[in-house]
Amino acid sequence: MTLTSLVMGARAKVREAVILSNIDHSLQTAIILEGLPDGHSELDTLASSPNLTIARIAPGCMCCVGNMIMRVHLNRILRTKPARLYISVANSEHIEQLRLFLTQTPYDVLISLTDDIVCSTQ
Repeated sequence: MTLTSLVMGARAKVREAVILSNIDHSLQTAIILEGLPDGHSELDTLASSPNLTIARIAPGCMCCVGNMIMRVHLNRILRTKPARLYISVANSEHIEQLRLFLTQTPYDVLISLTDDIVCSTQ
């Protein structure tokens, strides 16, 4: 099963920095990022790493308007069987619906949700 963390915070750059600080470079890791960073992203420096897959999704609620896009990216990523997955979410308003989505079939046997990572607003 892929260990999966939801990373929440208003600023994409902060969420990405937190994810970067948590990456174990020895593990196959995938990241689904909502939105674009406001400036240069440190994750871009790792984009050519063979152990890292990064998918960016346009901003919008992942459980509402982005559900199909989220599902497509998630399915593609899970086919590669990463050890670790981070899902970066800008708006935590519907986080419970997203968690529910990730715990239903077929994802219930593919991923194991960890505690959420909440980023400060600074």
